[in-house]
Amino acid sequence: MVSQRTKLIVLFATLMINVLGIGIILPVLPLLVKEMTGGEAGSAATIYGLLVALYALMQFLFGPFVGALSDRYGRRPILLISLIGLSFDYLLLALAPNLWIIALARIIGGLMGASVTTASAYIADITPPERRAEFFGYLGAAFGVGFIFGPLLAGVLADYGARVPFYAASASSLLVFVFAWFALPESLAKRRRRRLNLREANPIGAFAVVGRYPLVIALFAVFAVTQLAERMLESNWALYTDFRFGWGPSQIGLSLALVGVLFVIAQGGLVRVVVPRLGERRTVTLGLVVGGTCLLAIGFANQTWMVFALIVPYVLGWGMTGPAIQSMVTREVSAKEQGILQGSMTSIATASGIVGPPVAGTLFGYFIGDAAPVFLPGVAFMFGAGLFLVGLMLHLRRTPEPAARLEVKRSLAAAAAPPEPREREREPMS
Repeated sequence: MVSQRTKLIVLFATLMINVLGIGIILPVLPLLVKEMTGGEAGSAATIYGLLVALYALMQFLFGPFVGALSDRYGRRPILLISLIGLSFDYLLLALAPNLWIIALARIIGGLMGASVTTASAYIADITPPERRAEFFGYLGAAFGVGFIFGPLLAGVLADYGARVPFYAASASSLLVFVFAWFALPESLAKRRRRRLNLREANPIGAFAVVGRYPLVIALFAVFAVTQLAERMLESNWALYTDFRFGWGPSQIGLSLALVGVLFVIAQGGLVRVVVPRLGERRTVTLGLVVGGTCLLAIGFANQTWMVFALIVPYVLGWGMTGPAIQSMVTREVSAKEQGILQGSMTSIATASGIVGPPVAGTLFGYFIGDAAPVFLPGVAFMFGAGLFLVGLMLHLRRTPEPAARLEVKRSLAAAAAPPEPREREREPMS
């Protein structure tokens, strides 16, 4: 029988190699779009934003369905299908002759991009509630490792041709499919599976299921706003640094590799130290404050060293927030609903990806053009900082301390308090 530790190691390696493929294409896809649009930065930003939104739309529509499928048929088959589908997606990008084929590839990628949802449900299946923040942090660290080596590899491979990195991404996903086929066992026992209900296997139906839990809804609101803020940075990074500082694929890849290193530190190390001391709620508060402040400052940065100096506290602070939120919400729902819960979170994250990239791209394109009242290439980052502030206010007002943590605090307080004197039993009256 495979031990829990072995399962986590295999899952970590599976996601790390899978994210390696994503990290490979991230620095070069915007530049490929720019090449196909004649090299004009403003129109490339808008088209790239729409392509990212198309990918996100597919994940938004089908995230809960994938989660419901994993609740019904198990995590392993869904994860395997998504991996082989992503391998085909990257191969299609490598062969794409025009923007229409790139759009088709992004649709397929969005449909198959279920690895995160399924892996998160897998973690909830095999870890105790009190340690889920720590293990969700390890999951984030796997992404960080993938983003360290993926962009670095992309920068090297791009020197041999703009499409070579896409072939490498396809190969990496195929490799992880083979690895998971032989080494990753099923995590959801048949007795814990639930029937597939198509009325719940969509964003509206899934939200209705988890909407029975007030704390989940409150955290979802915070998660939605801050994910939109994160999209302002993520979707504009390559175009902004190319335009503002003249970075090429190698420099963009190096910057994303730094982000990967910082995520490994934040989610693989800091989470396990900070969350037990501060608690999930205070960790989220800290991440929102640090993230919003740094994102605002990045919007005004006019030198390369400033960007690197600010991205360090941004990732370290904001990077702890995701595992803390995931830990809080998984404790609120039953084991049979973890897949649909993670599918709902995927829908929220990808809904922000539908709205965020076009908004960021349009803001960037407008404020670097001649029609803009002021030259402000960092305007999307400033807008994202405002969203972080909104998320912070929602969090402070709507997410009380989780009931499980309050119960622990009460137990500790009761154990530390001196025993109350017993009331002397009254003798029966004669």
